[in-house]
Amino acid sequence: MDFDDRIPIYYQIKQYICQEIIVGHFKPEDKIPAVRQLALTLTVNVNTIQRALAELVNDGILESKRGRGNFVTADLKRLNEMKHSIVEEQLALVYDRLTDLQITPEEMVRDLTDYIDKRKGEKQND
Repeated sequence: MDFDDRIPIYYQIKQYICQEIIVGHFKPEDKIPAVRQLALTLTVNVNTIQRALAELVNDGILESKRGRGNFVTADLKRLNEMKHSIVEEQLALVYDRLTDLQITPEEMVRDLTDYIDKRKGEKQND
């Protein structure tokens, strides 16, 4: 995993785990890899992994089961809220950047629609 020096590593690890849940690599009630395994896989300090996991537990995304590890919550409503929150966060970044370029919301919608259509076409041609 390549880390962005401008963003705390623990936060990027949280985002990575959330992404793995969203795309289905970790399903509800699945056990996620152990702290030490994640630290080795992502080549980061164990304490950094523990901080990321503690926040995910605190956020209700993961459930810690003493002696057994960390598991993805079975609360589908909470997982949908997490996904919506991540999408909204990404859209906020795009919106702010485009607003800085003096692009109107109407232009953004038009350009995004055009972009999506273009990408769909590219995917179909692959």
